[in-house]
Amino acid sequence: MVLEGKAVFSTMLLLSLITLLALAVPYLSLDNGLVRTPPMGWMAWERYRCNIDCKKDPENCISEHLFKSMADRMAEDGWRELGYQYVSIDDCWSLKTRDSQGRLQADPERFPSGIKALADYVHSKGLKLGIYADLGNYTCGGYPGTTLDTISLDAATFAAWEVDMLKLDGCYSNSSVKAIGYQKMSSALNATGRPILYSCSWPAYEGGLPPQVNYTLLGEICNTWRNYGDVQDSWDSVLSIIEWYGKNQDVLQPAAGPGHWNDPDMLITGDFGLSFGQSKVQMAIWAILASPLFMSNDLRTISVNARDILQNRLLLYINQDSLGRQGKLIIEKKPLEVWRRELVKGQYAVAFMNKGTDGTPRDFPTCLSMLNITECATGYKVYDAFEKEFLGEMKLDTPIDVIVNPTGVVLLFIVPTC
Repeated sequence: MVLEGKAVFSTMLLLSLITLLALAVPYLSLDNGLVRTPPMGWMAWERYRCNIDCKKDPENCISEHLFKSMADRMAEDGWRELGYQYVSIDDCWSLKTRDSQGRLQADPERFPSGIKALADYVHSKGLKLGIYADLGNYTCGGYPGTTLDTISLDAATFAAWEVDMLKLDGCYSNSSVKAIGYQKMSSALNATGRPILYSCSWPAYEGGLPPQVNYTLLGEICNTWRNYGDVQDSWDSVLSIIEWYGKNQDVLQPAAGPGHWNDPDMLITGDFGLSFGQSKVQMAIWAILASPLFMSNDLRTISVNARDILQNRLLLYINQDSLGRQGKLIIEKKPLEVWRRELVKGQYAVAFMNKGTDGTPRDFPTCLSMLNITECATGYKVYDAFEKEFLGEMKLDTPIDVIVNPTGVVLLFIVPTC
């Protein structure tokens, strides 16, 4: 009886393993060829949250009017030409119930034309439409979630609407469901035959680090993934994200590359919580991190200063570098930090950030060799990315005196002369 019990157990274990492998195989490649450089666009959540009161606030509620307005601004105000492609819906777009066929459906009062018509409008502007779902019983805002049973149906629905991006959140779920569901959605999106950028929130719900998070697997099934908590409209929030990335960079940096990117969350430049200098910090560090650049602001009323930061061509060139290597924190000399990113053709971007709040600009004397930029013995051309100035040709030991304002940044672009 004991031997028979062992044989039955072994058979059951073997069958279980075969089943798991059969389930896993289709999920191991997100074959969509997208985002060889970090994706760029606009997303609703941080600025507009779950504002559904279109009677009281028609210009700012989650509605087709809002997304058409942002698409108009992106097409007409120079954003599209700079690479900002995606107009992305976030939570609270649907009805609280699915239709008679079990499909998600847009709120007909706020999206009277439907999502397919909105996608057509966005596409007519030369842009792409993103949409939001949640791998759980409900979305974070309490709308119908995507369960394991509806993943294929929802993927097919989004493809039929000709959506170009899916952000899949993780509220009202658990670790076991996420471990199955995020891979299953990757397979389902592939099966539609439509290239859909897949943004996964999975790691943010599991602490963002191994062993709970398998970055090798994420790189095979997702185009981007949120590692950490939501950005809020404050300097403290932006700084906490930067510090977490610096602390855990040895795990995070190898995971990123063409087609699959770490995502520290939306850009809040142009909103209410950051100063001009702090907005530069977020943009500079996001560029160093090879981060997706999704603005969450009001493009209809954005200030000239905020637009100048977000439309800085040299900074966008750094972010979109085709080598796709995420930068790292290389020097800490409190309250100063130095972040460096290697770029194509021996180029570098170096950000000097001052976390201090004492009101005094800080001096950071350095040279190229101290920054471990030494490959070109004849020297480098150095540019200030935010001031848009050429600082000169410098040898490896030429003194560079960087002065950084409190909660500010200096971003240098460095090009070899050899």
